[in-house]
Amino acid sequence: MPVPLAPYPSPPVPLTTPTPANGSQSQLVCSSCRNLLLYPVGATSVCCAVCNAVTAAPPPGTEMAQLVCGGCHTLLMYIRGATSVQCSCCHTINLALEANQVAHVNCGNCRMLLMYQYGARSVKCAVCQFITSVGASTSAIEQKFNT
Repeated sequence: MPVPLAPYPSPPVPLTTPTPANGSQSQLVCSSCRNLLLYPVGATSVCCAVCNAVTAAPPPGTEMAQLVCGGCHTLLMYIRGATSVQCSCCHTINLALEANQVAHVNCGNCRMLLMYQYGARSVKCAVCQFITSVGASTSAIEQKFNT
């Protein structure tokens, strides 16, 4: 008498978290350990997988921006349109400029790309401390490097 063979068991279904129909995600920085967290758009809070801290998510539709703290180089996220952002690590108050409010120039000494606010007459390089003039007038050193 033949023994009936049992079919192979079906593989387990992986655990997935529900996401919006379009699958869009957003990101924020953990309020405790500063890790970057991804979360589905529409979530009201996010639990960090590293430190288990719960961080409140901004309301849907809120545009976020990022900058690097000038004091401790931590990535900061803030609501777009803010004029300044205080770092929660070192408490430095950082000027938050929109892309249309800043310009770029290469350092006249080490050629590092520098960012400065429109209207500034000079910018100091954080790497070599050289002060580069910007705007209509340029120094002989800058002209040598720009040609």
